[in-house]
Amino acid sequence: MGRRGPGAKPTATTAASPGKRKAKPKWQRAGLSRAGRVIAFIEGLKITSGMHAGRPMHLRDWQRDIIRAIYDPTGTDGRRIVRQVLLTMARKNGKTQLAAALALAHLVGPEAEQRGQVFSAASDRNQAAIIFRELEAFIGADPDLSARCNIQRFAKRIEDDETGSVYEALSSDARKAHGLSPSFVVCDELAQWPDRELFDNLVTGTGARAEPLVVVISTKSADPNSCMSELVAYGRDVAAGTIDDPTFLPVIFEAPDEVDDIDRLCTDESLWRLANPALGDFRSLEEMRQMAAKALRIPTQRGPFRNLYLNQSVDPTAEHLFSPDDWKACAGPVDPEALRGRPCWGGLDLSSTRDLTALVLYFPDDGGAVLPYFFTPGDTLADRAKADRVPYDVWAEQGLIEAWPGRAVDKLAVARRMAELAAAFDVQGIAFDRWRMADLQKVLDDEGIDLPLRDFGQGFQSMAPAIDALETAILGRRVAHGGHKVLTWNAANAKAETDPAGNRKVTKRKSTGRVDGIVALVMAAGLQAKEPPPPSFELMGIVLNT
Repeated sequence: MGRRGPGAKPTATTAASPGKRKAKPKWQRAGLSRAGRVIAFIEGLKITSGMHAGRPMHLRDWQRDIIRAIYDPTGTDGRRIVRQVLLTMARKNGKTQLAAALALAHLVGPEAEQRGQVFSAASDRNQAAIIFRELEAFIGADPDLSARCNIQRFAKRIEDDETGSVYEALSSDARKAHGLSPSFVVCDELAQWPDRELFDNLVTGTGARAEPLVVVISTKSADPNSCMSELVAYGRDVAAGTIDDPTFLPVIFEAPDEVDDIDRLCTDESLWRLANPALGDFRSLEEMRQMAAKALRIPTQRGPFRNLYLNQSVDPTAEHLFSPDDWKACAGPVDPEALRGRPCWGGLDLSSTRDLTALVLYFPDDGGAVLPYFFTPGDTLADRAKADRVPYDVWAEQGLIEAWPGRAVDKLAVARRMAELAAAFDVQGIAFDRWRMADLQKVLDDEGIDLPLRDFGQGFQSMAPAIDALETAILGRRVAHGGHKVLTWNAANAKAETDPAGNRKVTKRKSTGRVDGIVALVMAAGLQAKEPPPPSFELMGIVLNT
């Protein structure tokens, strides 16, 4: 094993036989391309666990292709073009081992530079230590690497005597990344990071290096606003040629998110192979079949199977109030101007002083069109964007949120906006939760604003039929929300609480983020559902509706 702790002395090595010179490692032989040297270095490492422990690593063709795509393209200055790599695939396909081997190549191998800084970063200390343990095992299996490396297990740090380079495992504490100058970074399971601050600090820190490289390895995220989802979307545009960025290499193995038929997902092995390049090789096909069979029989296993085994953007733990696929299918266009004067029902979810207030209008006679309006104090946008991990500031610039100056919700501005909307549309009623309503009602009274407000309970008795009404409309594709980003974020967060009788209500206790817009939409649909049907007259066997 490598030396342990600060100040440890070099490990003794066996001297070469007299008259014999030690052979150069294969990766140092002439005639190899840059990628060829990296491949030769990795294939000189020893497998350290499992049935093949002790044997040299053997890269598969698809792994060699990835390495060639990273290291072979060079510019006119001879420098590597690729500076950022997105590698996303299902679990158990060896992405961690590959990333660890690349990190070692940048620490002590063909990509090492003088006083380089190599990091692996993850959401917590335990996850960050995974790649450290891989590096430690590689070094421990090679006497030459053990002699030159000082491994500090407690600090999760490795020092190389020959180049002065260091490796360190970082957790999600972004403060540690300030002042660093990374030459190589592995961002491990980026989908699980609590926010993007550490990622941004590491990426921006590479600016002082001539040829930095950041490698992101992760399954996909269910959160469309996460840093990981942003990179996947960007990578798809680069792969499609929509964006010209040769410095960004997207490597995406996935079963398409658009395929949501669970029977097909659990039986079509050709879909499995799209997300699992090692399937039937070192990724067990038998275990995959067992998990697919469980997912068919057990609904709670379907989310984990789709996300972890097929690399689809599905929350593996969530039981959504509404199916994400059904919600996405209702993202039809909405034209506010065409809805002027049309009958609608509203729902109002008032926030605390600092959070989102949501007013949602629902037009059932116009294809189920939905117009959401969100209000929030403007002075705290940056802090709350960080806390909630969503771009409130960007949404405000795009007009998706109305943010007024101050640190608290401006109830007068909300009241006046509601009056403007009531004048523009034929508002039949606005359902509200009586909590915090007294202050807004006073403002409305003081301003002489008369709105058709309707008290709406938040318990199972009122919310259950409202959820059923909205769910029926969504399943029947009688809702069109225009893909509104804030409302869609709320829908992705919303979970249901169920009583023993099977009645449901939106629960903020179980939900993972803001749900204000969905609560307002549920109330609007519930209020409309309470409307009595229009009278009809039966005459000569013909029903006439007035």
